[in-house]
This record gives sequence, C-alpha cells and structure tokens, in this order.
Amino acid sequence: MKRMTTLFKELANNSEILILPGVYDAFSAKLAEKAGLTGCIMGGYQISASVLGQPDVGYLSITEMVYALKKICDATSIPVLADGDTGYGNALNVQRMVREYEDAGAAAILIEDQEWPKKCGHMEGKKVISMEEHVMKIKAAIEARRDSNLSIVARTDARAMYGLDEAIHRAKAYSAAGADMLFVEAPQSIDEMKQIVTSLSPLNKPLLANIVESGKTPNLNAAELKKIGFHVAMFPVSAIYTLSKTLMKLWSTLQHDGSTVAMVNQMMPFGEFNTMIGLPEYTALEKRYQII
Repeated sequence: MKRMTTLFKELANNSEILILPGVYDAFSAKLAEKAGLTGCIMGGYQISASVLGQPDVGYLSITEMVYALKKICDATSIPVLADGDTGYGNALNVQRMVREYEDAGAAAILIEDQEWPKKCGHMEGKKVISMEEHVMKIKAAIEARRDSNLSIVARTDARAMYGLDEAIHRAKAYSAAGADMLFVEAPQSIDEMKQIVTSLSPLNKPLLANIVESGKTPNLNAAELKKIGFHVAMFPVSAIYTLSKTLMKLWSTLQHDGSTVAMVNQMMPFGEFNTMIGLPEYTALEKRYQII
C-alpha cells in the first residue's frame, strides 16, 4: 500500500489540481473521504473553534494539535496536510513538531513565518519573523523528518506587512532552503495571484492557494485556480462555517418550537448515518469474533 506521504506528493504534482477541504475532527475528515475528495487539510483555525471554542490566535498547544491530527489520520485513508503553525517555538521546537506530526500520520506539514502567538492568515494585526529565522525553521523541519516524502510546505504571511514583492522574495528563499511546496498567504486580487504564479513557477514546486470565504483572497473555484497556475486549492474553513450556520438554525428552531420537526428534512436519517459512520462493518466484526 502506498504511503500517505508519497500519495500526497503525487497528487500535488499531478496535472489535475488537488482540492483540499478543511477538516476539524475525525468525523468531518471521514465525510470528506466519503464525498470522494482525495485529500484534506487540518487547520488550526478549525481545530481552535472545535476544540476550544476560541479564535485562531495562538491558543492551541502542540499537544492538542497532535491529538486532533492523529484522530483525523486514523479515521481516513486520504492524505492529510497538517497545519504546523509557526512550529510552536524556534527551530528546535519545529523539529519536535515535525516528528510528532509525522508519528500522528501527517502526509505534509505547513509551517508559517508569523510571530507567535500567530493569527489566522486573513485577520488583521499579523507580524512575521525575519526571513533568515524562518529559513532555519524550514531547514530544521527537513532535517527532522524521517520520511523524505513528507512534504514541508513553506508559508509566508509577509504580504500583509511588507507587500507582495517581499512575500515572493521570502517564498523563493524558503524554496532554496528546501521547502517542497510554497504558499503565499492572502493575496488580495487575481492580479496578485497571477504574479505569485509567474514569479514562483520557475522553481518547479507546487503552489498552494488558500480560499477563505469572505477573506482577503478572491473566492475562485478550483478550475480558475488551476488556470492561473496553482497546483493545490485549499478551502480550509468552508465546513466549519457551514456547520456553524446550520447548527445555529437548528438550535434556534429547537428553542423556538420546542422540537426539531421543522429541520428533519435537512438531517441525515438514522439508518443512513449509521451506515455512513461504519456500523455495518463493526457489526460484521462483532459477529466474526463472537463466541458461539
């Protein structure tokens, strides 16, 4: 069976753009796989909301992220791009993070050049460390991995502070340091997205686009992103946003009506849910090991 690291690298380098939905727990990851998606991204934004009920502003610890990552990887057979945030410290902390994430089952790890505590890439008030320090973090990550096919994704948030030219300059430096994939966060127009691709394509490394609904980057679809020249299209918060609106509607209906009857037609039926979650397979195993 092909390793998840190898599969992810092949998918990211494929002629077809790789679509990565954002997942926040084992269940949402299982649903992504059931829907036919071939990979997913576990992001700190979703995990922070799901696990802590808090915004993505650096509250999560590496322990909480590793726990969430392992549950997601165990529940699916599709590769997971894991958000390593800033590495949770200096270059040595990055090495520990890479080993912990690798043990948990990550197929790729994203590391950003923000200061800690970091913020969501589409929030205001971000700050970045020096390019030289992040180069060392990328080198440390590469030296720490045990599987050479584990992709290290270098992300820069410099666009917000210093402009697009600086962000592209940093991405080139991170590529030279050995990063396998490049991610310039939060370009603010289609022209900026095209400039990123034009500037970084000669490096022959997959380029990632991040679509945050109502965020700073134009809300393009996968076909449009592929046409520009991106190799991976991430939609990291779509699920948590949809879930939030649906649950608020459900709880408001329950509060108002004292019943969920008005929402039943929007629910997955009992039997269908049990089948989707794997109850028939469990039942078969139970019978297999039953003492007669």
